[in-house]
Amino acid sequence: MSQDTFVAKHRPQWEAFELWLAEYDSSKRRDKAPPDPAAAELPHLYRQICHHLALARERHYSMQLTQYLNNLVMRGHQRLYASRRGSFGQIARFAFATYPALVRREWRLLALCSLLFYGPLAGMWAAVSIYPEAVYTVMSPTDVGRMEEMYEPSVDRVGRERGSDDDFMMFGFYISNNIGIGFRTFAGGVLFGLGTLFFLVFNGLFIGAVAGHLVEIGYAETFLSFVVGHSALELTAIVVSGMAGLKLGHALLLPGQRSRLRALREEGVVAVKLVYGAALMLVGAAFVEAFWSSMSVVEPSVKYAVGASMWALVVAYLGLAGRGYAR
Repeated sequence: MSQDTFVAKHRPQWEAFELWLAEYDSSKRRDKAPPDPAAAELPHLYRQICHHLALARERHYSMQLTQYLNNLVMRGHQRLYASRRGSFGQIARFAFATYPALVRREWRLLALCSLLFYGPLAGMWAAVSIYPEAVYTVMSPTDVGRMEEMYEPSVDRVGRERGSDDDFMMFGFYISNNIGIGFRTFAGGVLFGLGTLFFLVFNGLFIGAVAGHLVEIGYAETFLSFVVGHSALELTAIVVSGMAGLKLGHALLLPGQRSRLRALREEGVVAVKLVYGAALMLVGAAFVEAFWSSMSVVEPSVKYAVGASMWALVVAYLGLAGRGYAR
């Protein structure tokens, strides 16, 4: 292949990589978060340019072209590997910039998943309030009885004092339970999104049935004061897990001009970031549930105030954090 043909064929890739390098350097000078090195398959693009450099040397192309490619490779290596150093800073940047900006970018998917989850939740809660027997459409009598025992005010099972060992044990249990719910909702996307749709709707129906039944039989204070503290993190994370699952489902169902494998790979990058963020929120919810929600010494009014504050913080976080970082 002649040098001119080689340059014409690969120049768009080189220019795209140069653009990312320029954005990276500009963001560092302005003390802003640099662009995500995983965006636009940059590591793959970097490896391609390394291969182009090797070909240019092997074919004895001009010194000017070889030096140009060598400069791209050196600059790319410094930026890409610099961005991988400092794992704590990388996690913090993801949590407080990349993730909320990504959720905002996918606002249509957020609205759809919220409707699929909160709609059935509110509908079932209302249905059980009007027709108490409706709770048995999604729960067995055994499950209903177990929920009543857990939140019965006179027994005070939810608010009883526990030792620190028990708190940590429950923290581990809540993490396992929460992550399980989120993962099933996300993984259901591989069934062309049908699994995700099912888990979003079913979880909404189940939570609505529990809430409606316990409020209807007079356990409102015991139940609501327990769940209000961690509900903002947990319920939002379920919705975001649904967003990630539907990303996969959309790639499989409507890949467009791409092959399904390529669409799944490209959309999977976004889906994995969403589910990572959801996992962080679920761990946070488990912590609050284990160490705060179970505290019986705290008045319900205080728990309601904290719960309202948590909802406000989550809304502000997803709505405002990472502004100027979205790409």
